Amino acid sequence: MRASGSTTAFRHSPWTPALAQFRSEPKPGARRAVTSPHLDGSSARRIEPSAAPTETSFGPFRLRPTQFLLLEGEKPVPLGSRALQILTVLLERPGELVSKKELMTRVWPDLFVEPANLTVHISALRRTLRDGQDGNRFIVNIPGRGYSFVAAATSAVI
Repeated sequence: MRASGSTTAFRHSPWTPALAQFRSEPKPGARRAVTSPHLDGSSARRIEPSAAPTETSFGPFRLRPTQFLLLEGEKPVPLGSRALQILTVLLERPGELVSKKELMTRVWPDLFVEPANLTVHISALRRTLRDGQDGNRFIVNIPGRGYSFVAAATSAVI
């Protein structure tokens, strides 16, 4: 048997207006804005998702970040979500140094993780890409600073 005042207490709870803003499913055709923290800790900026999905090709691989999918030819490549996020961040700026701090901020937002976590996921990513084998070189480490995606990469709208 339920106490009669329990539902009334919830309806008048100070949390009710805050909870009302959340919906379990998005409206059809609704676009989501993503916030990304600035590296200097200042306020976040809004990033609107692009209308058309993109694909980045490098070596025998294709990354479809909007689908969270890495393909080798037409075959999906099993890769953990954190390693896939690291690859996505590196491919946003191929040939440029991406600091360890930026990678950790982007892949583990609002969490404190040891730098060893980044090393473990980079290692898994390199193993999956067969980096360093058969003349393939995709990711290089600049000791103490960060990582750089060094292979030729092309992006296209699919």
